[in-house]
Amino acid sequence: MLSPLSASAYTGLGVLGAAALAVGGFQYASLWPTSQLFGPTLVAARKPGELALTFDDGPNPAWTSQLLDILAQNQVRATFFMVGRFAEAERELARRVLAAGHLIGNHSWSHPNLARISAAQVREELHRTSDALAQILGQPVRYFRPPYGARRPVVLGTAREMGMIPVLWNAMTTDWKERSADRIAQRLEGKISRNERAGWATTIVLHDGRHSDLGADRGPSVNAAQQLIKHYRPTHRFVAIDAWSEAEK
Repeated sequence: MLSPLSASAYTGLGVLGAAALAVGGFQYASLWPTSQLFGPTLVAARKPGELALTFDDGPNPAWTSQLLDILAQNQVRATFFMVGRFAEAERELARRVLAAGHLIGNHSWSHPNLARISAAQVREELHRTSDALAQILGQPVRYFRPPYGARRPVVLGTAREMGMIPVLWNAMTTDWKERSADRIAQRLEGKISRNERAGWATTIVLHDGRHSDLGADRGPSVNAAQQLIKHYRPTHRFVAIDAWSEAEK
């Protein structure tokens, strides 16, 4: 039999353990891209051989235009998750993305961690961006990607109330700080192979912008996208996110 002191110690450890598990569970649910604990999100379809190129944090006057040229030359359609304040600053570029046939999604107004701000701030970030994009593009946006992938129930609930499908991913590297396009492409190729072995298509995240800098250098990311297109176009189908129904997560 445990002494009262020992029993108290074990009880304390149990409480601490439960708290640690709860914190760990929240971190997993809020940040791990394929987690569905806080609600359903579109990650990828059960279609090995299909690839969705997605680009975050633009539009970027220095690099988005070059990226559009590469996509046009290869007849590849992609998805751009735009930061609202940058779309407002680069209205013609945002319209050019749409005119080229690409899909545009909401990536919040200022790129905060939506899991850490108030519900009112979450709604302001999403509504302000969707309103701006609808005014710029002349049509509503139907897809949403939370910055950093960070979400909680109110984030996903707000997006769905606004008629948007939350979109995450299953292939990303640290392309925002990696200076080698070769390394970015090679790491993504490894993730694509892993997804295909598991029977999944791949949603790839690259960055044509930086949330803190409208004109950030995104040469390595754009060049990596070009490498991926050259490598996979003969054998794979590139799609925008709307090619996959919500039921095919």
